[in-house]
Amino acid sequence: MPRLRIRHKILIVIFAAVCYNNRMGLFGENMTPAQARAIGPVALAFVGDAAESLFVREGLVRTADRRAGELQKCAAAEVSAKGQAKRLAAAEKLFTEEEREIFLRGRNAKKATKSKHATVAEYNLSTGFEAVLGYLYLTGRHARIAELLSAEESETI
Repeated sequence: MPRLRIRHKILIVIFAAVCYNNRMGLFGENMTPAQARAIGPVALAFVGDAAESLFVREGLVRTADRRAGELQKCAAAEVSAKGQAKRLAAAEKLFTEEEREIFLRGRNAKKATKSKHATVAEYNLSTGFEAVLGYLYLTGRHARIAELLSAEESETI
């Protein structure tokens, strides 16, 4: 395993201790499913994008002893709308009915911005996927996020 700097090890331990606690989210109490469903799909996607980015960054730090700039390039490629749309096929097969509903809300939502480097279809799919991840994060289902993201990783490698 590559050598990690002490600072990275400390951050990973803090993240794991806080994020994987079933009672609390990263910065507060988890929402109920009803509370999370009341949030707009684009706002859920906003949170889901951050959750996925943190998952990817943590994985890169754990497995790659590289400079921060190189890590950023790798993370950006994985978390891009194009990358998410490609990886969605494997994760979508694992969706529950509830997750499928959140995905459709996110995919079909009217977005204020457009992607610079992805087609409209790719951008819509990635927004739906991010909405699912945001919903799961806010309701404290961090293990489920890891399951979906790991499934899509193993399918695309």
